[in-house]
Amino acid sequence: MFDIGVNLTSQEFIKDYDKVVKRAREAGVTGMIIIGTTMLNSRQAIILAEKDVEYFWSTIGIHPHYASTWSKKIHSEMRKLAVDPRIVAIGECGLDFYRNFSTKKEQRYAFQAQIELATELYMPVFLHCRNAHKDFMSILAPWISSLKATLVHCFTGTQSELEVYLEHDFYIGITGWICDKKRGEDLCKLIPLIPSNRLVIETDSPWLIPKDIFPMPSSRRNEPSFLPHIMQKVAMLRGVNISHLSNTTTFNARKLFNLSSNIR
Repeated sequence: MFDIGVNLTSQEFIKDYDKVVKRAREAGVTGMIIIGTTMLNSRQAIILAEKDVEYFWSTIGIHPHYASTWSKKIHSEMRKLAVDPRIVAIGECGLDFYRNFSTKKEQRYAFQAQIELATELYMPVFLHCRNAHKDFMSILAPWISSLKATLVHCFTGTQSELEVYLEHDFYIGITGWICDKKRGEDLCKLIPLIPSNRLVIETDSPWLIPKDIFPMPSSRRNEPSFLPHIMQKVAMLRGVNISHLSNTTTFNARKLFNLSSNIR
């Protein structure tokens, strides 16, 4: 099974990074995408990905929380770094009007600039959208036909939003949000509606630990080894075998990010 979204550069993993990766392998995780959200951790993601080129890949991007840092210098550096063979997508980028750590204007500007760069380089985009669907689609719509592939990472939206994304053949990333009895109730109802060829699974660790995991680690830190737990919940909601779901979503991840065929 393949984890398409891990924040391995997080401070949460510094002390026991090797053990975290070891547990992921032992749990059956056969590969993962390390998410870049700033220029610093995008560079760090490349370094981590180079430790095992058959297991790790990474993205490069500016998360909407950090959109205020966007500059011509960052744009130029991103273009240069994106040619690295470990980089498989532009992002995490998009809009987050729930927290607004950067202004809406700054978010829109940085988002569009990264979409344009992904189009120029013909690379997939790794997208974030929270409480911003209308603006998100208005910026994205003119570029959809020119993008290599589009992933809505950590989808937690409504059915109408999902239908829009699927109309445009976006990939949909599902996390442990579905394991939260309160917050995940509505999302659980949408899981069967996602076509099998559009579905990918992720932990988004160290965030979004599955709330129903037992025993709950004292740190309450999520990690890639919990991917099978999320996979089991998705399989249950879709009424399919977990092995079949694992194979299907791994194939989708490989296709989305254009990875080598030896990933199982």
